[in-house]
Amino acid sequence: MNPSSSKLPISFSIDKLQKEFAICENDLWTPHFNTNRYEGNWTSVSLRSQSGLVNDITSFANTEHKNTNLLDRCHYFKEIMDWFQCEKEAVRLLRLGPGSEIKEHVDNDTSYEDGFFRIHIPIITNEEVFFYVDKKRVPMKMGECWYANFQLPHSVENKSTEPRIHLTLDCIRNDWSDKLFAEMGFDLHFSPETTSYSDGVKQQIIDELSRNPSEVNTKIIADLLAE
Repeated sequence: MNPSSSKLPISFSIDKLQKEFAICENDLWTPHFNTNRYEGNWTSVSLRSQSGLVNDITSFANTEHKNTNLLDRCHYFKEIMDWFQCEKEAVRLLRLGPGSEIKEHVDNDTSYEDGFFRIHIPIITNEEVFFYVDKKRVPMKMGECWYANFQLPHSVENKSTEPRIHLTLDCIRNDWSDKLFAEMGFDLHFSPETTSYSDGVKQQIIDELSRNPSEVNTKIIADLLAE
């Protein structure tokens, strides 16, 4: 099985990241749409969204996305996006306020094996931010670049007195990323179908799929219940 999280062999300038974040600081921050998933303050602003609007922070796979006008002012963020030589869907800044918590949950179809990968680049963080994926702490530091399999249970707790800010990029797997992930030690032929889920994780996945009813999701739920 592939790692639940992995640091990419690239890092970015903390100074440039924070200067660029300051440009976005006065823009509209939108509370995260899934209010039962967190406590405290979890907000976002979009650099790339489905509608092209800054306050559109939804992230749905397999839909066309457009750069927002905020990205026009953020040249370093654009440079980072261009480093990833693959198609991008949502690109957002995610802010978790002091004393806030994102409860453990799963995001369906967000593993590399599914043809999708979400990248986190911390802009402002500290040792009092606890980010867990599959019950393992992911020690993300400012300027670093991390992939995690968010199809696994994950949670974040900000126990500090300052907000935690991450730049996140939703990317589509291609030959370029396959080369990168192979160099990081990933088995590109690993199939998630071989994964056996615990009852708790299975129920979380079913709950998540039930929120977005479709023919495909109904079949996946039936398959999970049949296991």
